[in-house]
Amino acid sequence: MAAGADRLEVLIRRCYAGLGTDELRSEVLQRLRGVLTVDAAFFATVDPATLLFTSAVADEPLRSATAEFLAGEFGRADVNRFAVLADAADPVASLDHATKGERAASARSAEVMTPLGLGDELRAALMSGGRCWGVICLHREDAAAGFSDADLTLVRRLAPHLAEGLRRSLLVGERREGSAGPGVIVLDAGLRVDSMSPEAEYWLTELADQEWAVHGDLPIAVRLAASQLRRLSELPAEAPVLKLRTKAGHWLAIHASVLRGADEQTAVVIGPATPVQLGSMLLDVHGLTPAQQRVAALVLRGRSTRQIVDELHLSPHTVQEHVRAAYDKVGVGSRREMIAALLGEG
Repeated sequence: MAAGADRLEVLIRRCYAGLGTDELRSEVLQRLRGVLTVDAAFFATVDPATLLFTSAVADEPLRSATAEFLAGEFGRADVNRFAVLADAADPVASLDHATKGERAASARSAEVMTPLGLGDELRAALMSGGRCWGVICLHREDAAAGFSDADLTLVRRLAPHLAEGLRRSLLVGERREGSAGPGVIVLDAGLRVDSMSPEAEYWLTELADQEWAVHGDLPIAVRLAASQLRRLSELPAEAPVLKLRTKAGHWLAIHASVLRGADEQTAVVIGPATPVQLGSMLLDVHGLTPAQQRVAALVLRGRSTRQIVDELHLSPHTVQEHVRAAYDKVGVGSRREMIAALLGEG
């Protein structure tokens, strides 16, 4: 018991070690197996604004069932969906607890997990500062006994640290200049690649997604942008714009559009994100509170202190306090430096 507690403390400390996203995710999954029995795992980063996956790693046999998994996660109701957990008072739950041991009550379990030989699953939406930065799903082989209350307690303790580690990982990395402009990927009715511009090929390579690099499969963020658009096609809603960061430190935006014609093609546009597209996400990444974000957003728009006071109905002292806190969190000393640091990242 003491050894397991020590390993958990080490894992928590590693969340604050300044690791990049892939390095953090790999180390977490490796160390987690030292404190918990895990037979298969799925670990994804998400765009906090849309809760769509921006990158993911999955053990076999989960990886081979990615399409079915995504269809169930985003296409229909089921227990413990990540979007629901992200809004719940307790963002950690197990399949057995949610179904009272009747796993077949979950379509995901009956149609995807059981045929793969998997039983109980433990899910967590990784929340920090009221925002979801990732999700994790741990699986056990099909057996009568699933995850215990102690297992759920352990993951509840770990989850906010994983979330904070993922948030901080978005600040790690070298941003290179001279990158490509926006690119276009045209997908057929089955969401298979029909054609692709050189710029899109460049960005897919920059993402260094394992599925694209090794298997030629589209990164999960591209697939989700297109599939979400199909689901929204009959609704009066705009398709979401996903924001994600490459290994080289570039912020990308991915969005999709339906092409007119009889072929049911979808165009996915991928390229550098603009400051407008990034919106409050950069302020989230730097850990600003909602109050600090409201002030910082007006600073980025060039508002003076007096204009911010009038617009937000705050005292000059409070505005200055929020501005100084924003400077500290972004690591700058002036308005000009903050504008350059944040908007320059776009």
